[in-house]
Amino acid sequence: MILVTGGSGFIGSHTVRALHGLGEPSVVIQRRSGRVPPQLADLPVVAEQADVADLGALRAIGERHEITGIVHLAGYPAPRGTAGGIEATQGLLDGLLNIARVAAEWGVRRVSLASTLGVYYGGIQHSGPLTEDLPVLLTAPHPIPRSKKIAELLGEQLAEATGTEIVSLRISGTWGPLGHEDPFFAAPALIHAAASGKPLDLSALLSPPRLGDGLDLCYVKDTGRAIALIQLAGHLQHRTYNIASGRVTTNAEVIAAIREAVPEAELDLPAGAGRPGAALDITRLRQDTGFEPEYDTARAAAGYIAWLRAGNER
Repeated sequence: MILVTGGSGFIGSHTVRALHGLGEPSVVIQRRSGRVPPQLADLPVVAEQADVADLGALRAIGERHEITGIVHLAGYPAPRGTAGGIEATQGLLDGLLNIARVAAEWGVRRVSLASTLGVYYGGIQHSGPLTEDLPVLLTAPHPIPRSKKIAELLGEQLAEATGTEIVSLRISGTWGPLGHEDPFFAAPALIHAAASGKPLDLSALLSPPRLGDGLDLCYVKDTGRAIALIQLAGHLQHRTYNIASGRVTTNAEVIAAIREAVPEAELDLPAGAGRPGAALDITRLRQDTGFEPEYDTARAAAGYIAWLRAGNER
């Protein structure tokens, strides 16, 4: 069984479903509940209430279930300023240390560790797709990529210290069912406005979006399947993998796809591009797992809108 921390969350739920589709059952850890989340109720999923920062609770789960692999997606609020920043950092570090400890105790073959495409940002000068062997700066302009850089480096240290294979997954901008409005890209806000018929609200974004702004957007079902394939692969040649579509999608393309499903959608953004974006190279992912994205922008937008219009809040 694969232990999935954060398995009831956005990407976690889709990863659990993808693991099931590949014939692998999951144990889902949740901080607040030991019940199987509604979005996974149709699957033979086991749910456990535990905090990854609680080593005793993790060890108890290993006594009840035969855990053969771990997908570590659970996160703590990104450390920011003085308001709970130390506690958040402590949770981040304790959680990863505990995961590495129990993985070694249980003889787990592989731990997949969630990271982000944001580790590439903050001063790297590069043209073309972003490859995993690019040098990554130790600094970061935002606490989320900063904490992921810390986790990647600590994960590498723990892999060498324990002998457990720990793989970092640099996950691209992900959108789709169960998602949330992201501070870094406009696609989720555009989808919600079209599905609800309400005015477009971009207040959650860190900077005003433009039509030409682009990002490597990956529909969450593809993201979950890529993570599941990495976790279950017989042999991996690398410690770090981009989890992405391998292409840049602009806001203009997202809006055009939305209008195929909702022609009356009023989604106006200024022309130009403040952030043209770069694709993540997924050669490693393709070669080691056979992954290919199944959702283009039109199919993703139509599926997400249908999900929201079926009565789902996000």
